[in-house]
Amino acid sequence: MADCTESKIDIRGCKIHMRRGGTGDPALFLHGAGGIPGWIPAFQSLSESLDLMVPDHPTYGLSDEPEWLDDMNDLAMFYLDMLDELDLNGVHLIGNSLGGWLAMEIAVRSSTRIKSLTLVGSAGIRIKGKPIVDIFMMDPDDLVRELFVDQTIAENILGMNLTEEQTDIQLRNRVSTARLGWQPRLFNPNLRKWLHRIKVPTHVIWGDTDRIIDPVYAAEFGKVIAGSQVTMIEKAGHLPHIEQAETFVKAVSGFIQSKAA
Repeated sequence: MADCTESKIDIRGCKIHMRRGGTGDPALFLHGAGGIPGWIPAFQSLSESLDLMVPDHPTYGLSDEPEWLDDMNDLAMFYLDMLDELDLNGVHLIGNSLGGWLAMEIAVRSSTRIKSLTLVGSAGIRIKGKPIVDIFMMDPDDLVRELFVDQTIAENILGMNLTEEQTDIQLRNRVSTARLGWQPRLFNPNLRKWLHRIKVPTHVIWGDTDRIIDPVYAAEFGKVIAGSQVTMIEKAGHLPHIEQAETFVKAVSGFIQSKAA
């Protein structure tokens, strides 16, 4: 099994923390509001068939906080610059939650270097009467519990003794998410009308018990992104790549092999 390397890469003067491992087609995983807990089992498994890259977004984790970053538009353009700078082609773009929103913002601007798109419990649009849970108003411990069906995972996370650096990163990630998604709450009211520009094979993956973004959004994305495939993962909440890693990896890998190889 492939291990990952961790490094800082400079993209137009902004240094981001990058985890990378494996061989095969390039794949880029874009994390959600909580950032990345590390090289988790799902990443390890995906790296057996993919050249998997998992960066901390600018302003998150161990990456720089550039002065020019104001909103998701800027972040999408940054990643397009990164794909150009690293000369990556045929990229399988995978995004969870806020990272799924970001992936769509990237794809509607340019899919020249993108081979497939996978949205996992994605934010980005709004269904009338079904708003995304207001994570900014929730108690942080309650939010962790709401992320998972299996509460032993939540309690294990809440029981961890964090270092000062880890505590600082958690706070930094929350502030960064507020900057990008405070108003309107975690969606772009103009995004839906441009989703027709997504022409690459698209896979929508959702936990069947997602209490942060209702599973009705899976069907909605399946409807508005032409030709997309929807997969529901049983006994999973908002983070199926953590809670049901084996099932998640099979879904991602199977789609890539059948639709986007």
